[in-house]
Amino acid sequence: MPEPEVGIRKWIITLTLVFATLMQLIDVTVVNVAMPHIMGNLGVSFDNIGWVVTAYTIGIIIVLPISGWLGKLIGRKRYFMLSVVGFTVASFFCGSATSLPMLIFFRFIQGLCGGGMSPTAQAILIESWPKKQLGFAMGMFGMGVVLGPVIGPVLGGYITDQFSWRWCFYINIPFSIIALFMITTFIRKTPKEKHKKVDWLGLAILTISVISLQVVLERGEKADWFNAAYIVVFSFVAVLGFISFVWRELQTDHPVVNLRVFRHRSFTLGSLTRFTFGLGFVAIVFIYPLLFQNLLGFSAEQTGLVTIPSALATIVMMPFVGKLVNKKIPTQLVTCTGILFFLAFCYLMQKTTLAYGMESFIPPLILRGIGMSLLFVPISTMSVQDLEGDEIGEGTGIGTMVRQIGGALGIALVTTFVDHRFEFHRTILGQNINNYNPAFLNQLKGMTAHFIASGETQHVAHQMAQKAIQGGLLQQSYLMSYTDVFWIVGIFFLILIPLLLAQKFKGD
Repeated sequence: MPEPEVGIRKWIITLTLVFATLMQLIDVTVVNVAMPHIMGNLGVSFDNIGWVVTAYTIGIIIVLPISGWLGKLIGRKRYFMLSVVGFTVASFFCGSATSLPMLIFFRFIQGLCGGGMSPTAQAILIESWPKKQLGFAMGMFGMGVVLGPVIGPVLGGYITDQFSWRWCFYINIPFSIIALFMITTFIRKTPKEKHKKVDWLGLAILTISVISLQVVLERGEKADWFNAAYIVVFSFVAVLGFISFVWRELQTDHPVVNLRVFRHRSFTLGSLTRFTFGLGFVAIVFIYPLLFQNLLGFSAEQTGLVTIPSALATIVMMPFVGKLVNKKIPTQLVTCTGILFFLAFCYLMQKTTLAYGMESFIPPLILRGIGMSLLFVPISTMSVQDLEGDEIGEGTGIGTMVRQIGGALGIALVTTFVDHRFEFHRTILGQNINNYNPAFLNQLKGMTAHFIASGETQHVAHQMAQKAIQGGLLQQSYLMSYTDVFWIVGIFFLILIPLLLAQKFKGD
């Protein structure tokens, strides 16, 4: 390993790495608040918009296992620069997309290019700082990682309202130019290293399996599940692919994912925890911009602003949580407390009505921010507590990949769930709209009178009243569908409790 940097250079390098990585992390969330605008501009339905997010995640999942190998093959600095360039080019084409397939394709390319930036930046950071100061440096980098979800929604909301959703992608171009200048100027060239072989067949099987599973989850309900031949085929490919992938990785001498680390009970439990955590967390981040903008009438900028209290609560709590983890307080107690905060958030969000304003969401979102701070670091720490040597890096990469897969599945499940619950609630509520229901007849009569008072004829006023009632029914059906998601996510987080308590306690 090369000698660490000295003086101000190590600080500049850290700033450079945080700045470049932050650009990629912001892009994970900056698009979320723009999704309602993308749906309207490109004519995209709710059940298809999830692909804009999951395509990006799939790209990250594919590149994560080989990012370390690519860094050694061409040098970490060169790989980091190429990642930034590729990410920028893909951002331009995302902003220029004229159709959903085009946007999905270049979001996938964005994920492929951006997925390796964070682990490569951490590797460069480790080389740049003395070992005794590395904890402080990683803390600075971690704060930069936390800032991504803070800045993303706010920046995305402002850009979408003031300019266009396309500028959520175009904005990456000037930032990338600055990042490339800083990387070229301050980060020293890292030599190519002797690298191990890569199990390309295993990587191909993983890619095919993940994409096949995503197709099944995204399109299954619309295609009436297994009554559609292509859903049957993709399901078969997904199941066979994952079985083949496990067998392949256990047989080859150069696995793309070292599944042998799952022999550690703590890592297996930790991976299940990370998967469930990723599923629930990403599902929430995906659904609330649609709830705020499509139903409650918030602007994209307001949607970003309303998330600030949650993010600030997480940032303020992070140092406190770090101290708790380092002390003798059982990590399980910290995480279970975090789950209670998150369940309180889900309960309050489930009570959302169409009359809610921005201020109504501040208390529940602060609870979510506190809950996330009590969960994120401890879950990661417990999963790798028994790993040593190279297994630590391998386990960290697998954990990140598992969380990303959970997030991708979470979005697919949410879109399917909302569609199903919307039809359910619309059917139930629609049963009340009939000429034998006094409440309906009174409302119809009152609204008809209102429109007549506004100058409409009896016939036109009656039609307008009926349409208004139908519109209200659709709004209420969507609201109930969205708020049902918070109950389901709460159940997923309850599943975390036995997984966490099954981990060994300190001193065991």
